[in-house]
Amino acid sequence: MVFSSALIGLREGLEAALVVSILVAFLVKTERRHALRFVWPGVGAAVLLSIGVGAILTYSTAQLSFEHQELLGGSLSIVAVVFVTAMIFWMRKASRHIAAELRGKMEDALKVGPAAVLLLSFLAVGREGLETAVFFYSAVQTAQSDTLQPLIGFVIGIAAAIVLAYLLYRGAVRFNLAKFFTITGVLLVFVAAGVLGYGLHDLQEAGFIPGLTTLAFDASSALPETSWYGALLKGIFNYSQQTTVLQAIAWVAYVAIVLPLFLKPARKNKTETAPAAPAAAKE
Repeated sequence: MVFSSALIGLREGLEAALVVSILVAFLVKTERRHALRFVWPGVGAAVLLSIGVGAILTYSTAQLSFEHQELLGGSLSIVAVVFVTAMIFWMRKASRHIAAELRGKMEDALKVGPAAVLLLSFLAVGREGLETAVFFYSAVQTAQSDTLQPLIGFVIGIAAAIVLAYLLYRGAVRFNLAKFFTITGVLLVFVAAGVLGYGLHDLQEAGFIPGLTTLAFDASSALPETSWYGALLKGIFNYSQQTTVLQAIAWVAYVAIVLPLFLKPARKNKTETAPAAPAAAKE
């Protein structure tokens, strides 16, 4: 669970950090540093809200019955899959013009006043944060008894994202962001497929969906989750040693549909070019 959680934390954290760096760089470059004092409270409020939502989702469900816990966990896992799917497609499309779009929104917010600047910063980071909170809850549910690994993974991923975004902002490192988001997007497709399978399994355990005892395969003896290789597969791809037919069908269908669509070359306008990583961060 550390790997998949770190991957989501890195991806979400880098998107949020890049958004902040673009807003900050725009204010610095246009000599409007005075507005920075309204950006940071918005960012801080978004972070606190995300942490609060994650904590509430994760720790307030302990009082629920087993069936209600599984129903809630399964439902939020499916919501997380929707979020991660939308996220990878949105970033692939928006990466070409996100900097210009954010600079335009900040220009409009500056004309309105400090409250608008604060709100823009809050919403820009809050969306990524709320998605991360749902992902965290889903990861905790998947990990079941071991809730420390998802937390460690998310902390590692988000910390790495902050450091990486800062280095990009300062021009200390240069790499192809489009390629980075493509590689992480492919990995996240397989992670999301596993989360979808676990979500459906939770709904089956809650009695909301039938088929809990109809197994596609039982690899408990050949590939147990307690072995190091089983734990590795579980941590990366959310492998389940006892997979129902519904889980297997959902996993295969999701990968077979989403992966080709994601890897399909995006159409580019003749006047549209993808910005380099330092340009997106510093301009």
